[in-house]
This record gives sequence, structure tokens and C-alpha cells, in this order.
Amino acid sequence: MTYMPPLWPVSVKGVALDGRDRVLLLKNERDEWELPGGRLEIGSADGAVPTDASPEAALEREIQEETGWEVEAGPLIGGGTWIYQPIPGRRVLIVTYGCAVLTPDRPPVVSHEHKQLGMFAADEVSGLNMPDGYKQAIAAWFGRRHADPSDLDDSERM
Repeated sequence: MTYMPPLWPVSVKGVALDGRDRVLLLKNERDEWELPGGRLEIGSADGAVPTDASPEAALEREIQEETGWEVEAGPLIGGGTWIYQPIPGRRVLIVTYGCAVLTPDRPPVVSHEHKQLGMFAADEVSGLNMPDGYKQAIAAWFGRRHADPSDLDDSERM
């Protein structure tokens, strides 16, 4: 019998802020708030479903599908890569990017994938029902956005 190592599902997530400096969150079927995003598409053999060119491209596609917002995926967020166990025995690797919203004045819409959409100020996030990994990534992105620009490297300036 040959050994088959377990495979980890990977989900790319994005911290996206509107023009009023509020983070976009979606409520899932477990009544938890989460960041928009999802899995990378491997594509279909017939080419009807294209393969995502990169994790960033997958994130940009996912946010557009879930909310109608156009974004540019930016840098990985420090502390934003973590392992989540949404249900017992199921683990998912979460990889979180900061995003520049290209359509900040367009109201986001909730897709069929989620129950609700919400916009939250930085000080509201800690009281929400959501995994700590998301809260940490959001806090880190808010902190970066309000940091002195001279403290950021080129990949962090968005």
C-alpha cells in the first residue's frame, strides 16, 4: 500500500476597505462573519472554467463574484496565514491578502453564497462572531493602512 499524504484545502481571503474605512465581511451558514474569498479554480478539461493564474487572481475573482467589488490583491498580511477548523476533523489553510478596492463607491452586494453582508469599522470587529485569525488579519491591515508610509516597504504601499 502506498502512502498518500493528507491534502490541505487552501482558501485565499481578502481584507477590503470601503471609502469610509470599513471592512467588508460576509456571514456564512455557521452564522460566523468571514472575509470574502475562496478556493483557487483548477479549471475544467474543456476550458469552460478557466484556471486561476495565481492566488491573487483567484482572490480578485472570488471577491467580485461574492460582492460585485473589483479589487487588486495586495501584499500578504503578516499573521494572516493560519489553520482554521470550521468543523471537527476538517482543516483549511487560510491565506489572507490586503486589498485595494478599485470600486470603493460601488455598494457591495451579497451573493447566494452568504446570508448577509456587513461593513464594520476597526473598533467593531473584536465583538463579532468570527474566528480570531480573521480578526488578527483585519487588525494588521488596519494597522498597516494607518502606519507611517516611511515604515512600509514597496510591496506594502497600496
